Amino acid sequence: MSTTPLDEVLPRQPPLPQFDVRLSPPDLAAWRAGNSGVPGFTTRAGAVAGPHLVLVALLHGNELAGAIVLDRLLRAGLRPVRGRITFGFANLAAFDRFDPTQPTASRFLDEDMNRLWEPAVLDGPRRSIELDRARALRPLIDTADVLLDLHSMLWTSEPLLLCGATAKGRHLAQAIGQPALVVADAGHVSGRRLIDYGRFADPAAAATAVLTEAGQHWDPPTVTMTLASVAGVLRHLGMVDEHPALPPAPPPCRPRFAEVTRVVTAATAAFNFVRPFRGGDVIAAGGTLLATDGDEEIRTPHDDCLLIMPSLRPSRGHTAVRLARLAEGYSSAT
Repeated sequence: MSTTPLDEVLPRQPPLPQFDVRLSPPDLAAWRAGNSGVPGFTTRAGAVAGPHLVLVALLHGNELAGAIVLDRLLRAGLRPVRGRITFGFANLAAFDRFDPTQPTASRFLDEDMNRLWEPAVLDGPRRSIELDRARALRPLIDTADVLLDLHSMLWTSEPLLLCGATAKGRHLAQAIGQPALVVADAGHVSGRRLIDYGRFADPAAAATAVLTEAGQHWDPPTVTMTLASVAGVLRHLGMVDEHPALPPAPPPCRPRFAEVTRVVTAATAAFNFVRPFRGGDVIAAGGTLLATDGDEEIRTPHDDCLLIMPSLRPSRGHTAVRLARLAEGYSSAT
């Protein structure tokens, strides 16, 4: 007598909706060779010594905003007054497959490149397109003093900076200032992100990395926010102040700060939110029902619970939402 897994008899999620693609992939031909020894990575140096800043776009091949911004800055001749800036296009193989009629299909080819950044994986025996590329990038990543990883989001959400679990990451993200929400978290159960790699995650090491989630993947304002993040880190490090390709410096502001209290990973193929939440929603009451995952109910673990990047169609084994507590002084009656 055969048995059928529970998640195969429960109702499954509907398919992804059609997304409006309002951005076009940039022509990266001029930057594919690079000049750093790593294809797709171009380094420009200032006249005096300073930090090495690595700006990374396209860890996910369908996230166009970061690539648009780096291409724009390279074409504008941006160069630091001190230190070095490396402009990097990571998953060019997936980017080359981008099709606006199927925009979600080119996130990666074999596996998510932003879940591979731990020594056991990088030094292990297995192979994939993304893992081979991560290994090729690793020596350059190891030279970074500061790294800003440029991302965007599939579902509508408030832009934010993910700073990892270290105080140095929080301080860097708050100094960048754009987006104006900083979230501390420990990553994903499915693998380490680039910002969690090696020296970046070591509290005793100086090297620091943060990740910008600048908005919806194919929405023009996401390009504007990505550019603001890049401008923020350049000004914070004293590498570039004014340049025609950069937006004016915004007035000083105090970014909001939140710490993730629970990462919800979909355990079944029948994970469903009770309504289409938006990233940045704050649920006032603890114990509020958010979703069902098979027979399990997912509820807010505390009052004033901030929803971080809910994925309205999560795959089994992938992050569905991160639940966070806002720092003192921030709350909502949502």
